Amino acid sequence: MSRNYNIAIVPGDGIGKEIVPAGYSVLEAIAKIQKFSIRSETFDWGAGYFLKNGMFLPKDGLDILKKFDAVYFGSVGLPEVDDTLPAKDYTFKVRTNFEQYVNYRPVRTYPGVTRPLRSEKPIDFVIIRENVEGEFVQMGGQYLPDSDAGMGIDTSVFTRKGIERVAHYAFKLAQKRRKKLTHITKSNTLINSLTYWDRIIKEVSLHYPDVTHDQMYIDNCTANFVLRPEVFDVVLTTNLFGDILSDLGGAIMGSLGLGGSGNINPEKDFPSMFEPIHGSAPDIAGKNIANPYGQIWSAALMLEHLGETVAAEKIMTAIDKSTQQGVLTRDLGGNAGTLEVAAAVIKNL
Repeated sequence: MSRNYNIAIVPGDGIGKEIVPAGYSVLEAIAKIQKFSIRSETFDWGAGYFLKNGMFLPKDGLDILKKFDAVYFGSVGLPEVDDTLPAKDYTFKVRTNFEQYVNYRPVRTYPGVTRPLRSEKPIDFVIIRENVEGEFVQMGGQYLPDSDAGMGIDTSVFTRKGIERVAHYAFKLAQKRRKKLTHITKSNTLINSLTYWDRIIKEVSLHYPDVTHDQMYIDNCTANFVLRPEVFDVVLTTNLFGDILSDLGGAIMGSLGLGGSGNINPEKDFPSMFEPIHGSAPDIAGKNIANPYGQIWSAALMLEHLGETVAAEKIMTAIDKSTQQGVLTRDLGGNAGTLEVAAAVIKNL
């Protein structure tokens, strides 16, 4: 099998232009160590591109990306651009057109990082967020918004196919981990969409008798993320709930800057896209103070998806050595710069 990978680089906006090159330098280093080749092409798409061209990516942007093995993405958004546009016109467009129906967002303990929780028990779980349906399909509209009778409506969409495929992915992942899956719902109040979500997941669970499966309401789940995060293994959740829970997951690790993620098309019919869980943070852009650990972790997730599991493991070991050595950015209570973190990880490789 060929070990030559062609990666599309989309730094995006704000700190993306700093942390993506830092993360890519780690990719180049591990490629030399593990003896695979990696080629890339960089695209200046995002909110900045929108300000110049009236669109977040060119009309043939998806056709361009389709030719790559994966997309290594930073973040999108600027204060001067309507905040409803980046997701609709870039992130959701890529996720839906490339059937990236799994959003893979792991949460773990970083050695040497002070966490906000009193408990020192190790944290190690994965949030699997359904990524193209649910609450974020953006079906709806506004009726007479400026009148006394004005209204706004958004419709959630849950299909059997969509629920089954993400549930199978989550249960198979649980089989490789600690064989425990918790699916998140609010079916006691959303009595049509989420009772259907529950029903399909329970049907899928019958195919995996070796996995312990339970159901938890979202409000209870958020409390347990703080009070007992060590009890979770694989957390299967909807698009909206997953968006919120993964930020909470970043917070209990110690910073959103630590979180990596993958927007995954498991069948590999299309490229998957890997990005940190945080935003573009334009207020700290250009200062070499942004935390690149989440971006570097996203690089490891990308390599794991491409089959370079040893390389991915080595990156994670090097990350842990770096944080244990006190190479921490300001959000973690340290004073290391973006480039200094990348250099430390490369040295520890």
